[in-house]
Amino acid sequence: MPGTQSVHSPAGAGGSKGKLSKVIIVGAGPSGLLLSILLARQGISTTLLEQTSKLDEQPRAAHYAPPAVQILRKAGVLDDVAARGFKPSTFCWRKVDGSLIAKMTFPDNPDAMVVLPLDRLGKVLYAHAQKYEPVAKVLWSHRVVDIGQDEKKAWAKVETPEGEKVFEADYIVGCDGGNSKIRRALFGEMNFPGETLDAQIIATNVYYDFTKFGYLDTNYIVDPDNWHMVAKIANDGLYRVSYCDKPGMTAEEYKQRQPMRFQEFLPGSPKPGEYKITNISPYKLQQRCAPKFRVGRFILAADAAHLCNPFGGLGLTGGIADVGSLYDCLVGIHKGLAEDSILDKYAEIRRKIYTEVIDPSSRENFFRLSKNDPEKCAQTDPLLLDCQKAEKDPKLALEMSMFLNILLHDFTQYYTSRPSI
Repeated sequence: MPGTQSVHSPAGAGGSKGKLSKVIIVGAGPSGLLLSILLARQGISTTLLEQTSKLDEQPRAAHYAPPAVQILRKAGVLDDVAARGFKPSTFCWRKVDGSLIAKMTFPDNPDAMVVLPLDRLGKVLYAHAQKYEPVAKVLWSHRVVDIGQDEKKAWAKVETPEGEKVFEADYIVGCDGGNSKIRRALFGEMNFPGETLDAQIIATNVYYDFTKFGYLDTNYIVDPDNWHMVAKIANDGLYRVSYCDKPGMTAEEYKQRQPMRFQEFLPGSPKPGEYKITNISPYKLQQRCAPKFRVGRFILAADAAHLCNPFGGLGLTGGIADVGSLYDCLVGIHKGLAEDSILDKYAEIRRKIYTEVIDPSSRENFFRLSKNDPEKCAQTDPLLLDCQKAEKDPKLALEMSMFLNILLHDFTQYYTSRPSI
């Protein structure tokens, strides 16, 4: 991307205090929309730039753990999300023949996990964002082609349906996903260190009656050759089935193999016509983290900042936790309660949470399915042993269900002033 030599931290950017006038958010996925809503509720003007012409219709992730639930509540959208989704009651691990290895029942609590496919969440968030116009603006078909900054502002050169325009703001936040243009502009070709795991996933959304086989809300199947996940993601009988296949084939070849694969590992060995697939998407598993989450007036969040494999929902919930943290920091600056340097804290701590919690935990979740011995793991895997204990200990079950609150961090503790009462 040409002309990006000016994206380095401007001199004096760490000492200013005072109200924000505007924030630009790049990417109208759930993280970008959620940040826009949160800031608009505090009277902070946001312009959200999205290169596509409409919301992403790919369903992708669906599970929002307690940290994400708390932030959705703060944004005033949780009731609508819960009304369109559901709260799962159990999750378990099984052998490929369907026999149970271990399970845990979720205790009922206000912050319990909510399930709603990401494409449906996007529609809920966009409807809420529209309520805050003109404080919050969403501009479709606006593709960022260049960025820059100085001591007073950041800017983005954008291709629009009306021609090229330049948008300016106090800060620009990259919420534009794993292929983030903002991250690429900041860090060039070496923009996303990490690795692609040696595994191939095929994610499908499918209507099939798993309940007649005794399947629970979320089922992880432990098997070295046919590891997969079966999770209910809607009240109308829609399930997410994410399964492994041999690496190295084309997307079309994976799609052609799907009927054979379902017969090999799904209960009842169903044939086409006995289920209905609404979506199928092959993808690689990534464990990656940007070198920095802040460069001057540019900030990264969610998938633009870090990626992990989907098992355990750490990428989605971790991304929403980023948004909640960044919201606290920007509101503190806006209200004169925090200095610009609080954004360095955001970058430091959110990156640390990824490297010390999200990355190792998501890897462990992946290896639990693909590398464990299904005949022995109930007696050897620490998490599965804890799940068995939690089935008899409601207090332990509650602690385990709320474990991911470790992804949250209170950034108001770094405010240099306290709000007047």
